[in-house]
Amino acid sequence: MKAAILFAPGTPLEIRDVDVAAPGPREVLIRTAAVGVCRSDLHFVDGAFPHPVPTVPGHEAAGIVEAVGSDVAHLKPGDHVITFFTVFCGSCEMCVSGRPSLCIDPSTRRPPDAPPRLSLDGAPLAPFLNLSALAEKMLVHENACVAIDKAMPLDRAALLGCAVITGAGAVFNDSRVRPGESVAVIGAGGIGLSAINAAKIAGAGQILAIDPMPEKRDLATKLGATHALDPSAPTIVKDVLKRTGGGVHYAIEAVGRSDTAELAWNILRRGGTATILGMIAPGNNVTLPGPTFLTGKKIQGSLLGSTRFPIDMPRLVRMYLDGLLDLDTMVAERIALEDVNDALQKLRDGHSVRSVIVFA
Repeated sequence: MKAAILFAPGTPLEIRDVDVAAPGPREVLIRTAAVGVCRSDLHFVDGAFPHPVPTVPGHEAAGIVEAVGSDVAHLKPGDHVITFFTVFCGSCEMCVSGRPSLCIDPSTRRPPDAPPRLSLDGAPLAPFLNLSALAEKMLVHENACVAIDKAMPLDRAALLGCAVITGAGAVFNDSRVRPGESVAVIGAGGIGLSAINAAKIAGAGQILAIDPMPEKRDLATKLGATHALDPSAPTIVKDVLKRTGGGVHYAIEAVGRSDTAELAWNILRRGGTATILGMIAPGNNVTLPGPTFLTGKKIQGSLLGSTRFPIDMPRLVRMYLDGLLDLDTMVAERIALEDVNDALQKLRDGHSVRSVIVFA
């Protein structure tokens, strides 16, 4: 099968023919239908976050189950599925306490003596975030995907696997926004736009989109933002405080930089909560003024919006099918696997929302 391989950080991906193993116990072989090209992939491709190579990147995908291994309990060939990269075991402390996105139990990995899931000319390829989705097929643990309604278009379903569950989860799970409360979202890429759309669904009274790109601010307005602001404005903090009567109830950072995380803190009202979704690279720190903790403000991290995958993802699918969740606006283009490097460059340039690779 064809796959896009990263041989070294900072180099273009190469399209090569790779081998995929047969599904083992509790594994599922999925024929990939669509993959979103996510900024998180870019962090690894460009070397901001280290990762073993060679590897097949990609982690935001949907497809159709082609075969299952032994002991698979909840999936069968023909099922339409969305994948997610934080595969969960279902029995550790994190899982049983309702935080499956934080599971790191090693039981979901292949045993050390088993052949690799993917290989190139007989040599193993390092697994990428449990998925390696930039390929015609994915071999994953059964708890790395969930079956969905077959009425859901798979090119839209793919976005749920990272951008949407992260952004929407930050609103529904991490912030628990109530009707009438105010939300600021810093960064109007795929994750930020999903948070904006979710804030609208939650009934937020004011939704502020903060992004330097005019076209992304326009998209944010279309998806539910009541105000769109440029973070480069020298008075950005004062502007937010004035518009919201003292700051927002919730600030969601979806960029992954120290200064934007600090901005999220600074635009909160007393007692507000900042949720940091962006991947702040190793070696970077967030600095907060000590006295501001006396205002009762809170800052928290989140992985994939604290999503409970088997519960939340089918609900998000239903929101789309019912016309509440807007995924169509987020898709900037549909491309072939061979165009993946162009899509990554668009992410570097900051203009693209989501390029979706569609497999025939």
